[in-house]
Amino acid sequence: MRMDKIFTHVETKIFEDLSAETSDTGRKYRTPVGDLPSVTTVVGWEKRKFFAKWRKENPHESKRVTSRGNHLHAMIEDYINNELDREKYDGETNYLFNSLQPELDKIDNIHAVEVPLWSEATMLAGRVDCIGEYNGKLSIIDFKGSTNPKSKNAVLSYFYQATAYSIAWEERTGQRIDNFAILLVTDEGITQVFEGSPREYTKGLLDTIEKYHADQVILDV
Repeated sequence: MRMDKIFTHVETKIFEDLSAETSDTGRKYRTPVGDLPSVTTVVGWEKRKFFAKWRKENPHESKRVTSRGNHLHAMIEDYINNELDREKYDGETNYLFNSLQPELDKIDNIHAVEVPLWSEATMLAGRVDCIGEYNGKLSIIDFKGSTNPKSKNAVLSYFYQATAYSIAWEERTGQRIDNFAILLVTDEGITQVFEGSPREYTKGLLDTIEKYHADQVILDV
C-alpha cells in the first residue's frame, strides 16, 4: 500500500459559512450581497433537463453515483486534512481513492478545503473543493468521479466552475490563481487530470452566466 502523505496547510483568512437553499431551479447561497445562485447550478444549467430525465429514468444508478461521489469526496477531504481513517470507508471508495492517490500526493501547501466563496463580479457563490499547490503551482483543485473517461469538451463546465472559484478567491483574498487542476477517477480506477488557466475560460463562464440569467427572465414571465 502506498504511504500516506502528510500535507502542509498554509494559514489563511477564516471564511464565514454561507447558508444555502435548494429549489427546482437549483441552489442559492445567502451572502453579504444577497442570495446568489451556486456556481454548480449555473455552469450545469444547460444540461439540467438531460440529467433530471436521466435521474428519473435511472433512480438506482443515480443514487449509486451520488453516494459514490459523496463518499469519495469525504475520503479525499479527510486525507488532505491529515485525518484519514481508511476503515471508515467501504471497499469501492478505498479502490477509487487508491487509484487517485498518486495525483492527490502532488498537492501541498493547502490554503483552503471546502470553503464557501462568493463573487460580486460574477454574482455567484459556492464551495471550492481545495485551493493549494498542484505540482508546485497554486491552483483551484476539484475532485470528480465518473462512470467513464471524459473528453476535454465533455468537462468544459468543470473548467468554468474552477474559473468562477478563482475569481471569487481573488476577490476575497487578493491572491491571484493562474491554474486549475481537475482530478478525475472512473469506476474502473482510470485517472485523468485536466489542467488549464482560468483566464482562458473567463469568456466561456461569462457567456454561461448570461444564458442562465436570460432563462431566469423567461421562467419569471
